[in-house]
Amino acid sequence: MLSAGYTTPTTKGAADRSLIARDFRLAFEQCDVLLTPTAPTAAFAAGEKMDDPVTMYLNDMFTIPASMAGLPGISVPAGLDKDGLPLGLQLIGRAFDEVTLLRAAAALEKAAAFASRPAGY
Repeated sequence: MLSAGYTTPTTKGAADRSLIARDFRLAFEQCDVLLTPTAPTAAFAAGEKMDDPVTMYLNDMFTIPASMAGLPGISVPAGLDKDGLPLGLQLIGRAFDEVTLLRAAAALEKAAAFASRPAGY
C-alpha cells in the first residue's frame, strides 16, 4: 500500500501535542510552575529583524510548547543584556491554574526588581 507509514500532518500534529502535553503533566507532578527563558536572545531593538522572519520565528520557539499543550504562560521582564535590551523569563502553569501562575509571576517580578527601560522608551 502506497500510504503505509504515512501520517497526515493533522494526525502528526495531534500526536505531537499529546506528547508535549504528557511531558508537561509529568513535570507538574514535581512542581507548581515551570521557569524558562522567554526567548533564546534578548528582545530585538524596535524595527530590527523585520526583514528576517526566520530569526523572528526562532526567537519565539520557547513560547510554542505551552501553547501547543494548551497551558497558560506569562513572560516577566528580568533584566537587560549587555546592549541594554530586555531579557525575559517565562513561567508556565498547569491548565486552569492561572491563579498560581499569576502569583508566581508577581513574586518573580518583585524578586527581579526590574525597573529599567530600554533606550528610547
